[in-house]
Amino acid sequence: MTGLSQTTGISRRPAAAARRNNRKLALMKAAAECFVANGFAASTMREIAARAGMQPGSIYYHFPSKKDLLAAVHEEGLRMITGATRATLSRVGATASPWARLEAAAAAHMEMLLEGGVFFQALMRELPPPGSPHHAEVTARRDAYEAIFSNLLGALELPAGTDLRTLRLMLLGAMNWAHSWYRPGGDRPADIAAKFIRNLREGLEG
Repeated sequence: MTGLSQTTGISRRPAAAARRNNRKLALMKAAAECFVANGFAASTMREIAARAGMQPGSIYYHFPSKKDLLAAVHEEGLRMITGATRATLSRVGATASPWARLEAAAAAHMEMLLEGGVFFQALMRELPPPGSPHHAEVTARRDAYEAIFSNLLGALELPAGTDLRTLRLMLLGAMNWAHSWYRPGGDRPADIAAKFIRNLREGLEG
């Protein structure tokens, strides 16, 4: 019986960890929905817990504060969009032309941003407050993601004197702003990305 009990205990640990992870993800999703609907300041931990189907006190087992939840929402969104963009570039392959790789990355970015769900809507709202450890952590993750585009732009044959930093900020700014005017049923996110890249290329090469 002792051996059976030990075996059963071991087998339950992964299941318990999976349940905790699922509850944590549910809380992050509920928080993202509240932040998008009401803004960070107006959202309450009680409201977030209720949206996630939990008791208010249970939320603190996973996140000590609302600021921790905001940081977690940003980190999850950045983790997802980074993974999607890297996976797309892997499928395209290193032998594709630099412009083709840039367009593929832009399409992945737009698809996640515009149709990937509430985490990406929350990314476009507010960051953790400047000066906080969360702000530094989220900014570092965002910088690491944007470095993908810095490297893709750096692989292009560009006119002499092109400011890569400004070019990256311009491209990402244009793509990120699309969330304010995009409406499902019109151009697909990948088509919008293709137009952005085509306009960029024509402007640089024209």
